[in-house]
Formats: sequence, structure tokens, C-alpha cells
Amino acid sequence: MIKGFKNFLMRGDVIVVAVGLIVALAFSTLIKAFTDFVINPIIARAQGSRSVGLGWQLGQGGNKATYLDIGSFISALIYFIIFMAVVYFLIVVPYKHYSARRGATVFGEPGPVKTCAACLSEDLPAAATKCRHCGTEQPPVARV
Repeated sequence: MIKGFKNFLMRGDVIVVAVGLIVALAFSTLIKAFTDFVINPIIARAQGSRSVGLGWQLGQGGNKATYLDIGSFISALIYFIIFMAVVYFLIVVPYKHYSARRGATVFGEPGPVKTCAACLSEDLPAAATKCRHCGTEQPPVARV
């Protein structure tokens, strides 16, 4: 039972989804900070109000609603970079090493692709003989 749980957790799909969710969470924090401390003050200034911090006051002094708070945005940006570094070095790198020992390649460079002449889809593997989207025959790739 424990071995099955370990195999479930170490599947590539689970790790990729987990890393994707972590990146999305950190990116959403960055976007929230951008909207809260840069976009919202610009909008509030159009309405008229006051505030304080590292940035510019767009309206009357002391009105936080119209304060372009660059300091908070820089803090969120630093948070995002540190958070992504932690995710990379504590999750991605060890998982790549573990997968390499098992003979699997994860988070590697994507393989070569080609474009279908009929439907112009650009995601066909270079070795494909038929287009996965429209089914047309693909010419073989010249090998060097």
C-alpha cells in the first residue's frame, strides 16, 4: 500500500501538475500585488482620494487609495523570484535527478518539431509521418 502511494506521488504527471499549481499560486500573488498597488491607485485617482509609502501620490496627500505603491510591488516581485527559486531547487532539481536515475527525462528541452503543410499546425514531432490534426502524410525529415 505504501509502495503504491509512493508510485502515485512520483508519477511525472503529479509532479508536473504540482509544480504548475505552485507557479500559478506565486504568479497570482505577483499579479494581485500589481493590481493592488499599481493599477488600483490609478483607478482610484480617476475617482479622487489620499495615501503614503515608496512610490508616488497620485492625488491628495495621505490617501492610500491613490498611492502608487511601488515598494509593495517590488516586494511581491522579490517574493515571486525567491519562491520560484525555492520551488526549482527544492522540488524540480531533485525530481529531475531522481527521474534520471530511473531512466526518465522530465523538465527537459522539447524535441524537434515540424509544421504541417496542410493545416499549418506547428507541434508535430520531427519523426511524425502523419499530421495528428488533419491526418495528411508528412514528408520524412532529411537526416544529416
